[in-house]
Amino acid sequence: MDWAALAKELVTLLVVIDPVGSIPVFLFAVQGVPRRLHRRFALNAVAIAALVLLAFLVGGQFLLETLGLRLGSFQIAGGVILFLFAMTMIFGESKPAREIEEAGRDHLAGAVFPLAMPSIASPGAMLAIVILTDNHTSSIADQAITAGLLIIVLIVTLLVLLAASFIHRFIGSTGASIISRVMGIVLATIAVDSMIGGLDALGILDVGPPLIESPLSQGNPG
Repeated sequence: MDWAALAKELVTLLVVIDPVGSIPVFLFAVQGVPRRLHRRFALNAVAIAALVLLAFLVGGQFLLETLGLRLGSFQIAGGVILFLFAMTMIFGESKPAREIEEAGRDHLAGAVFPLAMPSIASPGAMLAIVILTDNHTSSIADQAITAGLLIIVLIVTLLVLLAASFIHRFIGSTGASIISRVMGIVLATIAVDSMIGGLDALGILDVGPPLIESPLSQGNPG
């Protein structure tokens, strides 16, 4: 078992799901919810996000191949979208602030929106899941391991949400914003590596193996 590859996949999932970045979204969403229901609210949101992400893990590539698209093309497209998503995390309005604003505008503050989607099961997380579980390079066992890592990250997310009030008092909105931007820098690097990997897979570039391989550039390396 390649523990280094597993660690890189775990970090990738932590970055794209961004548990800490969902704290302000959770606090906003439960403003009108009795405190005794906050735990159930968090459980429902994480469960919905888990169903969405696991659905992409199982059927995402099938949909891709049904449309006749190559994984290399999807890696490039996914890398571009992940990069743009990272840029909004770094330079634009912070992820929590943007999602809170959208929730207020649409008058939808609940477990499904904006907490489960798009805060936890974000577009970046959906794309990362598909890239990490390439059916052509990953066995069912490898994909099951990735699913296990995803569940671990979602459990961490649930624990963070359950402790959201305390964490928010400790780091404040500014702290959550800083952490989200740092994760954006890491995600931008992963996105660029994904685009390079896609160009290599299509034969456009002949790229040598990096010193530290990105999970998104090679599907599931485990």
